[in-house]
Amino acid sequence: MGSSPIEEKMEPTHRLNLVGYFCPVPVSELKNAITALGHGSIVELICDDPETLHDIPMLIGRGRSELISVKEEAGEIRFLIEVIK
Repeated sequence: MGSSPIEEKMEPTHRLNLVGYFCPVPVSELKNAITALGHGSIVELICDDPETLHDIPMLIGRGRSELISVKEEAGEIRFLIEVIK
């Protein structure tokens, strides 16, 4: 499965590797990053807690960011998020 054209144009400006951490750590760290970063920043969050598949979209739905993509591979989950405010 290839990347979408939108995703191919968006290179992460920041990466959070939280493999091995469980909620609420990935949600908290992403929230802190979104708050600290400026409009147009692209955050790549890599984690392995399956709860994040529910929790991260809930956080994104609160309006300061947009979920670009979610990919699962080899037990890791990769979120690509754009800060919009």
